[in-house]
Amino acid sequence: MTIEQAQQTIDHWIKQYGVRYYNELTNMAILTEEVGEVARIMARTYGEQSFKASDEQKNLADELADVLFVLMCIANQTGIDLTDALTKNLEKKTNRDAKRHAENIKLKN
Repeated sequence: MTIEQAQQTIDHWIKQYGVRYYNELTNMAILTEEVGEVARIMARTYGEQSFKASDEQKNLADELADVLFVLMCIANQTGIDLTDALTKNLEKKTNRDAKRHAENIKLKN
C-alpha cells in the first residue's frame, strides 16, 4: 500500500465507519495520546522501566499503526498529500545534511 492509497483507505474508512473526522484539535490530542502509548512501550521494552500487568498486552506495531492512522487523518482533513510532503522533506534533509552526519564525530565508532 502506498502512502496515497493509505490516505484514501483511511478517508473511506472514516466516512463509512467513523461518521466524520474529529476536528483537528481533537485529532491532535489523540495523536499525542497515541505517541504517549508508543513511548510507554519503548520505555518498558528498551528503557529501564518494567512492565505493569496492564502493559503486557500492548503491541508496538499496533501502537505505531495508531499513530500513523491519526497522522493520516490530520493530513486528510487539512488537505496535505503526505507523499508529496515526505518527498519534499527528504529533499530538504538531503540538501541540509548531505555531509553533516558523516562528519559528526559523535556518530563514529
